[in-house]
Amino acid sequence: MAKRYLILEDGSAYAGEGFGAGATTSGEVISNLNLLGYQETITDQIYHNQIIIFSQPAIGNVGINHDSYESILPTAKGMVVRDVTNISTNRLSRLSLDEFLQQHNIPGISGIDTRHLIRKLRKMDGPVKGSIVDVADAHAFDQLNATVLTNRQVDQVATPKPYPNPDTGKNVVVIDFGLKHGILRQLSERRCNVTVLPWTASAQDVLNLDPDGVLLSTGPGSPLDLGEGVLEMIRTVQAEIPLFAIGLGHELFALANGATLAALPVEYHGSSHPIRRIITNDIIYATQGQGYAVVAKSIDRNRLITTYVDLINGTVQGLRHRDFPAFSVQFFADGAPGPHESRDLFDEFMEAMTAREG
Repeated sequence: MAKRYLILEDGSAYAGEGFGAGATTSGEVISNLNLLGYQETITDQIYHNQIIIFSQPAIGNVGINHDSYESILPTAKGMVVRDVTNISTNRLSRLSLDEFLQQHNIPGISGIDTRHLIRKLRKMDGPVKGSIVDVADAHAFDQLNATVLTNRQVDQVATPKPYPNPDTGKNVVVIDFGLKHGILRQLSERRCNVTVLPWTASAQDVLNLDPDGVLLSTGPGSPLDLGEGVLEMIRTVQAEIPLFAIGLGHELFALANGATLAALPVEYHGSSHPIRRIITNDIIYATQGQGYAVVAKSIDRNRLITTYVDLINGTVQGLRHRDFPAFSVQFFADGAPGPHESRDLFDEFMEAMTAREG
């Protein structure tokens, strides 16, 4: 493996060994604390244009399999790991991690003290740009500092045209903001007849399909960049049809109903995160990929009820509308990767659709 470097915009450089593609890339550097599920993570579109640092020391030991893709074409900018292995005894493995990254032109770098690096990121103010390069010279830093990170992530990863995921049950419209396939799997397990629409779809586009329910998907970037048209669509649809929103969809649901958002000092990406379900006071463990949080004091209590709260940082993790069968969660309800304790939210969505039928 060739020597490569991870460089950060503060001028620091970390030497390691390259694997995967030999490309030079730049992006926002974030950390992921999942112990398992690196394939689901690297293929999740919420990591569009991001370089992912994995805290798990050994990555690659289960290879790549057909069942764990969260998108067809991953758009992450790179992987940073402590140790990488390309030897897998997993019977489902079809590719090594190295081969997979080469196929998708994604560079990786190993031999980095990732836990030290993660601690450093947590002390830095706001998003941090970084690059994976062959030489950590002045030119590389100049190129990095000149890089402007896009704020049009959803445009770049969401489907531009509608497409079906057919079955014989409830008719569900999924609005794609950077859809992860775990959501489609959960709907398929419940025999839902799904139509995926682009995020630019209007309320009339949705209603024309006469759906039993609407799901707002996860996605990358800031919800504040998507405009008033999306919020108006949500306001109209939630009054007509049961609605379930996840991740970025949750943040948009909150905005559409008068709440405000705040950027977290450091993005949180990890599994087995303790979340309190308020109505029962029990604790579930869930997977998160979160850069923004709903400001609790901004919630209009005449419209929204808080349903889930993060037990570590106190952030709002779930909302429900008082007047309409519409609800949302910040965490990944499909649990891919991570705990499966929140998958009953899809059953709740199914119940809301059945109740609407009368």
